[in-house]
Amino acid sequence: MEAVTVNGRCAPGFEGVRSAFERNFREHREIGAAVAVTLDGERVVDLWGGLADATGSRAWGPDTLVNVYSSAKGMTALCAHLLVERGALDLDAPVARYWPEFARAGKEAIPVRWLLSHRAGMLAPREPLAEGRAYDWDHVCDALAATAPWWEPGTAQGYHAVTFGYLVGEVVRRITGQSLGTFLRSEVTGPLDAGVFIGTPVEEHPRCADMVGQLNAAQLRERFPDLPTPPVRGLADHPLAGVALALTYVPTGDVNSAAYRTAEIPAGNAHASARGLAAVYAALAGGRLVRPATLEAMRTSQSRPDEPDLALGALTPEGPCAAHRWGLGYMLNDRGQAGPNPRAFGHGGAGGSFAFADPENGLAYAYVMNRYGGGTSGADPRSRALVTAVYAALAEVRGRR
Repeated sequence: MEAVTVNGRCAPGFEGVRSAFERNFREHREIGAAVAVTLDGERVVDLWGGLADATGSRAWGPDTLVNVYSSAKGMTALCAHLLVERGALDLDAPVARYWPEFARAGKEAIPVRWLLSHRAGMLAPREPLAEGRAYDWDHVCDALAATAPWWEPGTAQGYHAVTFGYLVGEVVRRITGQSLGTFLRSEVTGPLDAGVFIGTPVEEHPRCADMVGQLNAAQLRERFPDLPTPPVRGLADHPLAGVALALTYVPTGDVNSAAYRTAEIPAGNAHASARGLAAVYAALAGGRLVRPATLEAMRTSQSRPDEPDLALGALTPEGPCAAHRWGLGYMLNDRGQAGPNPRAFGHGGAGGSFAFADPENGLAYAYVMNRYGGGTSGADPRSRALVTAVYAALAEVRGRR
């Protein structure tokens, strides 16, 4: 491929991150991407390059936004933790305290904590959504409130790929009177001047990159042939039914459309720049958003040792997320995808985006891109190469001091 011009800067000692970023274009067919790293509150890596669309008509800029899929979950969880900080939300209280309608179908005792840790058994309603209804917040929440859990809540974990955002987001809305995206913007990303949106305003759409190569419904069925195709007779009794319905709960239209970008799907359609995500995680790492006790709770495992994930394990039994530890809304650093500190925490997104905080090292990291590649675990080789380079640079820089 043609050489790609990489723009931006690296602080002295971090030049290896630029080299790794450039290699991603040569070796991993990167189209457009950005990476940002802060250390002790200072931005030490700020790089971008490539194209914002498949046609080559737009260059990637320093503040280009792109759909980061499930990297949105870290932002959604943060909103809940801010309410905990303020005494407005008790994670051990029943969800029904804040959302009374949720008490139906045997869910009256499910605590908020289990929503954040993927233990509520609420992968999806029992019936697939009609076309376009994923954009109807009240319709989705009503369907979830009426749904019985797919397993006994609290006894197992299973990644709530799409419903996580509606479940946590509705609790936030019931407490604050604001949608999740509005609350995030008013309380976090606006004050930080961070380019992160859940429900991206139309005026921001011109700086959104197009996602290229994402899987559609037919490709998902081809990739995961054992999944039932809803609706089918007896679907509720199929062992993979919840996973199948979770996948159908994603809007089937174009993820580059204005309708998708403007909608609020807080588990999966944040549009963010690398600078923006890094700014939020830097504020977390630096203790500027929550107190130390809340920070510790966010990254404390809610999983049993070696506990399988019923949803991710069903899709990829040998994959990096088949057994995974969840914090309170965050992926824990089980496999070094967030560097050598086991206490680092963050969230990845389908396609390959990844962002995390490493409070012990005063470091925050964010990588975003528009070529749909790896899964949500942070194990995409493009991000792994960048993270490896970041920590090699950090060791060298600190070794000189």
